[in-house]
Amino acid sequence: MSSPDFARLGEVYPRYLNAVVLHGLATSQAVGMGPTDFYALGTLAFHGRMTSGELAAKTGLTTGATTRLIDRLEEHGRVRRVPDPADRRRVLVEAVETDETDLDAALAPARERLAKIFASCTAEELAVLTEHFERATPAFHEAIAAMRGSH
Repeated sequence: MSSPDFARLGEVYPRYLNAVVLHGLATSQAVGMGPTDFYALGTLAFHGRMTSGELAAKTGLTTGATTRLIDRLEEHGRVRRVPDPADRRRVLVEAVETDETDLDAALAPARERLAKIFASCTAEELAVLTEHFERATPAFHEAIAAMRGSH
């Protein structure tokens, strides 16, 4: 087994991350949303309903900016405020199931291209990629917390 090529990895990986971020920006534009709203909606979709304070903490927005973000998303039918079943004085924000035709259309070009790449991978390569994604996701969340001083 050859030694890892860290120099190549150091060149390739930042370009990959930049492409992912730019794709996210293009996707948000394609569905008529700002990137902050788009990523906040994704946060709700992945983590489930939460308080506005929890959403503020996850996105790094101020509570005032988060309230305005929730108002925009609610106005467009993307989220709703619901009472917390455990404490009816608290309000939770949850993503609303919507017709995702516009999102599916925006994501189709990347899905098609990536499907071809993944189809050309061996089972072992797919296992390595899956392991990378599983381990890198919490690493990014930990780095975000460290940058925000909330580690």
